[in-house]
Amino acid sequence: MDALRDKEEKTMTKLSVNINKIAVIRNSRGGNLPDVVLAATRIEGFGADGITVHPRPDGRHIRYDDVRNLKRVLTTELNIEGNPIPSFIDLVLEVVPAQVTLVPDAHDAITSNAGWDTLANREFLTGVTRRFHEKGIRVSVFVDPVAEMVAGAKACGADRVELYTEAYAREYPDGPEQAVAPYVAAAEEARRQGLGLNAGHDLSLENLRYFVSRIPWTDEVSIGHALICDALYYGLENTVQLYRRELKL
Repeated sequence: MDALRDKEEKTMTKLSVNINKIAVIRNSRGGNLPDVVLAATRIEGFGADGITVHPRPDGRHIRYDDVRNLKRVLTTELNIEGNPIPSFIDLVLEVVPAQVTLVPDAHDAITSNAGWDTLANREFLTGVTRRFHEKGIRVSVFVDPVAEMVAGAKACGADRVELYTEAYAREYPDGPEQAVAPYVAAAEEARRQGLGLNAGHDLSLENLRYFVSRIPWTDEVSIGHALICDALYYGLENTVQLYRRELKL
């Protein structure tokens, strides 16, 4: 029985595919090629457990209307990431995804580059989290791998934290054990706090398996840039399967 439980724990991590880069290609030419809604439904069919989108105010990739259209057709979990500015909050409350991930990115950020200071922003994050909970939306807070920030997310009422894994990916080639160490500590703090655990940013076929092998209680990884790049070489269906394979330890 213990062996079965251990096996189930090690295979539970879900794959949510971020489709922002597909929207970037579409927007570069105008029109609707590639069709992000069609791509998302295909990705679901290929075995992904969810779809992640990160709409920004300038609409340079996923747009607010894309989010509305996706909600109408997706059968897996929709995760909406973003900075909870008023227009974002209104969108999330309208669409009611399975999960919202709160990310403190500036309006002109190329990509997310830091987690929340959950201590300094406790009052704000608590209020936003409460509003989403009123709609039954699971709330994840994007944090750096720092125990105090994880505990702070719990104090704000979050259901999960998403660990910002850019540093892990950057340092992995020079030493996997050293790269993952702060993430293991932060993940252990999340477990002590009773928080669910997500991870994302620069996770790839190269470094994903090691991460989840060291933190097998990771609930979900959100992967976009690397996965869409790999799809150019391997094809979208095969790439989704390759990433799923890395999660099955």
